[in-house]
Amino acid sequence: MEDRELVRATPAARALAERMGVDLNNVMGSGYKGRIHKDDVANWNFEAKVHISPLAKSIAEYHNLDISSLKGSGHNNKIMKDDVVKLITDPALKAALTGVAVKDNKTVENTAKASAAPASVAASGDTEVVPLTMMRKIIAKRMSESYFSIPSFIVTVEFDMTEILALRKNVMDAILEKTGKKATVTDFISLAVIRTLMKHKAINASLNKEGTEIIYHNYVNLAIAVGMDEGLLVPVVKNADKMSLSELVVAMKDITSRTMSKKLLPDEQTGSTFTISNLGMYGVDQFTAIINQPNAAILSVSSAKKQAVVIGDEIKIRPMMKMSITCDHRIIDGLAAAKFMSDLKALIENPLSLLI
Repeated sequence: MEDRELVRATPAARALAERMGVDLNNVMGSGYKGRIHKDDVANWNFEAKVHISPLAKSIAEYHNLDISSLKGSGHNNKIMKDDVVKLITDPALKAALTGVAVKDNKTVENTAKASAAPASVAASGDTEVVPLTMMRKIIAKRMSESYFSIPSFIVTVEFDMTEILALRKNVMDAILEKTGKKATVTDFISLAVIRTLMKHKAINASLNKEGTEIIYHNYVNLAIAVGMDEGLLVPVVKNADKMSLSELVVAMKDITSRTMSKKLLPDEQTGSTFTISNLGMYGVDQFTAIINQPNAAILSVSSAKKQAVVIGDEIKIRPMMKMSITCDHRIIDGLAAAKFMSDLKALIENPLSLLI
């Protein structure tokens, strides 16, 4: 454990570090004279760069080993194979990875290569017990922090997608010819969100680390939640407010592709001012996402489905979509959220100005 006299940290940071099992000696503080704040601890496992050899990383990932607080024996504390192997409790597996076999509780030399098979799964009847991966541990910690520490509320609005779907159809070929990329409905919704955010500074804001000041961002760094089998990553399109529709399409495709192939740079996962989570491609009618800290809000996008709606005095069939915004009530009031969603609805239902 850390020396409480030497480590400068707020009481909230110490409490969170204790719950997360984080050694404060490994956390870089952002406060005065390096004092560690709560957010420094919350973001440490997710953002900290781990210096580890490729072989050590492979072993850790295959066997679901937690290396977050491991101090390496290599140059500049780089984590090496032997450091990771020490975390393994199975004697036979440890012996295999160190080139030593176990026989009758004694060790003998083993020249065979160590197996890189995944850790075994404890099974009993119809139940499987699988250790949490490092990614899932990080997700669990970050989502718990957000869910239990932010007083949030949700506003849901239904959108008529007729005009924006027609606009996409009309310009899709031109965008494809110019960029080589296919524009999706998410691209158009994202651009509409970006334009609307620039008119609603409270929605595009965050609290400082101390929770004493609101930071209004005069730019939009748009985060897009990308789900994979292993878990969730949230890459960020920086300065999205400066982009045209074609530029945004290219940027979104690039960062999503590199997310799926796990080639994101550390800087591309931080600095967001607003987040969009889209489950529409899976036929989801409605859902509410948890706020991606330090953002003040997150937009949940569902699927567009044909419905009978009253327009004037007539009943017509239109593609309707529900979107929900989850807001941090410390920054955003209900009226501000309602005005944002109202303006977003107006833009999506009359989207020609997106091309201007």
